[in-house]
Amino acid sequence: MSGLNKIKSQIMDEARSLAEEKIAEAKLTAGEIIEQAQKEAEESEKQMLRKAEAEEKKQQKKTASFIDLQKRTKILEAKQGVIADVLKQAYEALENLGEEEYFSALLLLVKKYALPETGEILFGKTDLGRLPEGFGDKIEEIAKAKGGELRISEKEGAIKNGFILVYGGIEENCTLKALFDARQEELSDKVHRLLFA
Repeated sequence: MSGLNKIKSQIMDEARSLAEEKIAEAKLTAGEIIEQAQKEAEESEKQMLRKAEAEEKKQQKKTASFIDLQKRTKILEAKQGVIADVLKQAYEALENLGEEEYFSALLLLVKKYALPETGEILFGKTDLGRLPEGFGDKIEEIAKAKGGELRISEKEGAIKNGFILVYGGIEENCTLKALFDARQEELSDKVHRLLFA
């Protein structure tokens, strides 16, 4: 082998050796990079799983909270329905009192709402036509005891039941409906306590 070929062969061997060394280094580096990438990917996967689990728990809590709210709303609606029915029945019972009880109840209302002034009391057509004997005298006695005067008006009030007190042009609506409506919230609270406490 000539000297030139020998040198060429040596250069080729060195080049091959250097290339193999570089390839080995590259493989090592590539292995390290791949290993690092796998570790990062695994860590990223763990983080995503933790985040997904936390999100799932959060969603479960939201769902449970929503279900609880719906349940409480339904219960509240049911309670309000029961209370409304009880109040409706109570009002109907008031409307359907016997004459004696009804007019006794009206006298109690006169005691409560009469003022120590001069005025008149208006009844609706039905009540005006069925006032018990001596009812006007009882009203006058109650008014006098409170330091006032009340006389039954001959005019009919445009009302179904109860009465309207008129003092100096100012009217006090004492119909059963008006009195019942004015105490609606208080009555609802009482019924609620009685039924659900």
